[in-house]
Amino acid sequence: MAQVSLIGLYLIAIVAANLIVARFGPSTAIINAFLFIGLDITARDRLHDLWRGRQLWLRMAVLIAAGSLLSWLMSGAAGKIALASFIAFAASGAVDTIIYTLLRKKAWMVRVNGSNVVSAAVDSIIFPWLAFGSPIWWVVLGQFIAKVAGGAIWAFLIDQVTRRRSAKLA
Repeated sequence: MAQVSLIGLYLIAIVAANLIVARFGPSTAIINAFLFIGLDITARDRLHDLWRGRQLWLRMAVLIAAGSLLSWLMSGAAGKIALASFIAFAASGAVDTIIYTLLRKKAWMVRVNGSNVVSAAVDSIIFPWLAFGSPIWWVVLGQFIAKVAGGAIWAFLIDQVTRRRSAKLA
């Protein structure tokens, strides 16, 4: 997938997730994790491939900050959620980048799902704690499972689109 498409998907998904949780509360966190955060952590890994070695860390930090800033600008009430999202994504993004890089010789699906498991765990602990004031354990566990499952489905879909585009260009 093209870089601009991935960035757009990432930002739309993170802003949607933040605004929905800010509006409807923790009860929406698990479905958001499946639909939107699984997409975010998977798109982030595809961007790792595109940005590798070319200011990867800076670009990822800007992308994470942009998602949180857009969320806050679209709804001032989402400020606490946007800040929690920024901190959780920064921490999980750092872990994701390290794991994804360690798995660089593996197939893409192994790299993305391997790094998603670890980053989903980090994000699922940090986000609810900061967003809601304490770790709501059913949200933590539900988000973790939803992010891993959603990430695997999004990885499959993104991989299929990428393969089709590559085949058309060949």
